[in-house]
Amino acid sequence: MTATLGAKEQALVEAVLSFPVGRPPEELAELRRRLERILSSAGGDAVGRLLGRILTIGNEFTYYEADPLARLMNRTVAEVVEAGAVTLDGVQNLVGLEQTPLLFLANHLSYSDANVLSVALDGAGLSSFADRLTVVAGPKVYSDPMRRFSSLCFGTIKTPQSTDLASEEAVMNVRDVAKVARETIALACQRERAGDALLVFVEGTRSRTHGMQKALAAVTRYFDVESLHLVPVGIAGTEHLVPVDDERLHRALVQVRLGKPAPAKALLDAAGRGNRRGVMDAIGVAIADLLPESYRGEYAESAPDLDEARRIGRSVFGPV
Repeated sequence: MTATLGAKEQALVEAVLSFPVGRPPEELAELRRRLERILSSAGGDAVGRLLGRILTIGNEFTYYEADPLARLMNRTVAEVVEAGAVTLDGVQNLVGLEQTPLLFLANHLSYSDANVLSVALDGAGLSSFADRLTVVAGPKVYSDPMRRFSSLCFGTIKTPQSTDLASEEAVMNVRDVAKVARETIALACQRERAGDALLVFVEGTRSRTHGMQKALAAVTRYFDVESLHLVPVGIAGTEHLVPVDDERLHRALVQVRLGKPAPAKALLDAAGRGNRRGVMDAIGVAIADLLPESYRGEYAESAPDLDEARRIGRSVFGPV
């Protein structure tokens, strides 16, 4: 039986239903039924809180906690329209790390990357990791209602982008970027110490070619947490799932691979603590090793001047 919803709840259902494209009517009808049941069961307070947060999240450079209702709706969309489309390899690499401070370090292809990782962890029975996922996100993640809704499926920390990476509304001057970046890095390290599993996209922006760009040396600022373990993550296929030039949800096969974890201290000691470029190139190699060859870009096996990074990365994170 179809649930009876108020105008606000129905508008939220319609907004979510407009996200997938090219789906058969029966699939969308099933998704509608499930979303209506969820919102009907959630109650007006939970729905009102979610709608209010969609309007206001991202106004400040700070930490935003996940919204349980948004996460449940996101997982439902994945179950109905992405069933079998996302595979997760390397789940054994997280065994024993349930209580360990974690930093996932991934390549970046699409605004859907963090949602895909969250859904994949849930689907693999790793909800204890998805529950504590916090994503370092640039201003453009909060720039429209659907992106803001997606960002509420996990914790986020809004951080500024430098002028060479940002565009339009995301631009800040250099002085402001430096000041706010220091504050958000300190906040991220606090969240790591509190038990969050932090996710950072090492390139700082989405790749337009699907090949990896150079990892940002500044990412090492997130490493200053005792007992922190680093987990390389390779993501392939999300550039088709939610493309750069069309932010709706398309049919695509997506592969997420989790690399072997390593203590941040081990990598810093191996590369030299003052060698931020070397540290991040070693991580770039570790991520590239998890990707199909065409996705490796700057970290392809043929890329010059990376012999030392390959030696360090593979000695610390091990072979794939």
